[in-house]
Amino acid sequence: MHEEENLLFQISSPEDLRKLKPDELIRLSGELRQYIIDMVSKNPGHLGASLGVVELTVALHYVFDTPHDKLIWDVGHQAYGHKILTGRRDRFSTNRTYKGISGFPKMSESEFDAFGTGHSSTSISAALGMAVAFKKLGEKRHVVAVIGDGAMTAGQAFEGLNNAGIAQSDLLVILNDNNIAIDQSVGALREYLLDITTSKAYNRFRNRVWNFLGRFGKFTPNARTIASQIQSGLKSTLLDKSNLFEGLNFRYFGPIDGHDILHLVSVLQDLKRIPGPKLLHCMTIKGKGLKQAEQNQTAYHAPGIFDRQTGLIIKTTDAGVPATYQEVFGETMLELARANTRIAGITPAMITGCSLCTMKKEIPERVFDVGIAEQHAVTFSAGLATQGMIPYCNIYSSFLQRALDQLIHDVALQNLHVIFCVDRGGLVGTDGATHHGFFDLAFMRSIPNMTVSAPMNSLELRNMLYTAQIEKNRGPFSIRYPKGSGMEKEWNRPFEEIEVGKSRLIREGRDLAVLTIGHPGNFAFRAAEILEPEGITFSHYDMRFLAPIDEEVLHSVFRRFRKIVTVEDGVLKGGLGTAVVEFMCDNGYSAEVKRLGIPDYFVEHGTQDELIKECGFDTGSIVKVIREMVLVTARH
Repeated sequence: MHEEENLLFQISSPEDLRKLKPDELIRLSGELRQYIIDMVSKNPGHLGASLGVVELTVALHYVFDTPHDKLIWDVGHQAYGHKILTGRRDRFSTNRTYKGISGFPKMSESEFDAFGTGHSSTSISAALGMAVAFKKLGEKRHVVAVIGDGAMTAGQAFEGLNNAGIAQSDLLVILNDNNIAIDQSVGALREYLLDITTSKAYNRFRNRVWNFLGRFGKFTPNARTIASQIQSGLKSTLLDKSNLFEGLNFRYFGPIDGHDILHLVSVLQDLKRIPGPKLLHCMTIKGKGLKQAEQNQTAYHAPGIFDRQTGLIIKTTDAGVPATYQEVFGETMLELARANTRIAGITPAMITGCSLCTMKKEIPERVFDVGIAEQHAVTFSAGLATQGMIPYCNIYSSFLQRALDQLIHDVALQNLHVIFCVDRGGLVGTDGATHHGFFDLAFMRSIPNMTVSAPMNSLELRNMLYTAQIEKNRGPFSIRYPKGSGMEKEWNRPFEEIEVGKSRLIREGRDLAVLTIGHPGNFAFRAAEILEPEGITFSHYDMRFLAPIDEEVLHSVFRRFRKIVTVEDGVLKGGLGTAVVEFMCDNGYSAEVKRLGIPDYFVEHGTQDELIKECGFDTGSIVKVIREMVLVTARH
């Protein structure tokens, strides 16, 4: 089909969409779904979630007057159709690329992006704030929050629902129920929603009532009242439980088929006229329209490059590339758990991403996926630790920020032996500012009792995981590592204990000292190889630990060198460089210290290599800084 024959290419904004006839929406939905498949097949991103809400996206922009009415997409994994329909179709090829459009809703990018998202479970709270503001300002606007069933497991979602039920503002929450977040949804809420959606008696009777009322055209006020009363009583009788959402003062509607666009439009038009807090329960299929994505929803959440015709994922990994840090973590955890029955693995809904799935296959009774609930994950781990268990709590750095209070109050204050595996530390790449792990080194370092470590390669990660569970190292222990390759091919060696608080000398040199922590130590290693033929050498220390920091080595460094470079993949405020400067001041030393790391701004999206270069701590930047420092010394 030529572009001029394609309805999608006639849509530059939702205003154009609203000019279509209702029956044209079916065709448009099919074109939009295929466009997403075509574009994401060659420019990787979040595929499955966006395919699952195509009809819902079209219906929402058709019924509501966006951007006057506000639409908030929780997390934002599902917002590709929204972006394409709101004036970004021609730029969608730049999605998640350096200097291109963001993979998530972003207020600064479009007036149609009512609220920036990226982390889960924020939509209801934000939407309620908008609805209350409009009410106070006397403005008649509709506010809609679209939240997935996985995001409903987080406490903030229920905090928002609870407050909205009291506020009685005009708010519509759409529960996109596909029974999966990235991995399959877990917990009691999943079972509750499953009960509602699978009860044949309830759904058969509900449909009869719905069809009966439909004979009279649009709902009358009396009909709506009767329907609500019937549904409420029906749920209690047939499901043997009261409706959770109605208990929070939300009027509950559904479940309905989230892929029946004409029915969606009809229901949304009816709901527009009903005041107060409302929840519409939509059943959708993640990956809808691509057979492989429907059948393997976890793999096709973000599949990478795939063949748009066959749907098959195109493997781009080289057999010679070292294992990722995540793979090393997964294999090492299984080995440690086999040897120590007190070890448990905990993750908030990232069991595949962090590779705890490896341990779960063999020892499922000691692996706990708690759903999207980082605060709970930390305090749950603390509870396990009080009874002699050794919990390895794996949380992505960006998501760990949500549990800072629990880190401090429930773990560190009580000096409990919880091992935090801080995955995706540093710049993560194309997910961008909402997902970079900037801050963990700085805030972890500030917490008393916390051991803060970062391995330089896969072998060090393996040995750090082993070291953390040794009895003499009891207490809060943080191990942070980045997304991607662990550099070391021969990492699966016998365990070796690492002395806590001790660095290691990588290379001896005369001109200056370079102090690194974590993976960027590899950049400094390559910088040394480049500079040595030029006659420039430096002493390279892999610090390993930020707390406690190796003061013995720091004394030695400041006595020997007048020029020092620090390198880290965290914010410069409060990280390794700050710790070194503090040590210098506290001990009366004087030196020129050049700190390389993440500057004081929110770094956007791009490949890891592009962003590391932008921030100025890649190999080339280290080489440049050292040359300048050595040449200045030579001139004087």
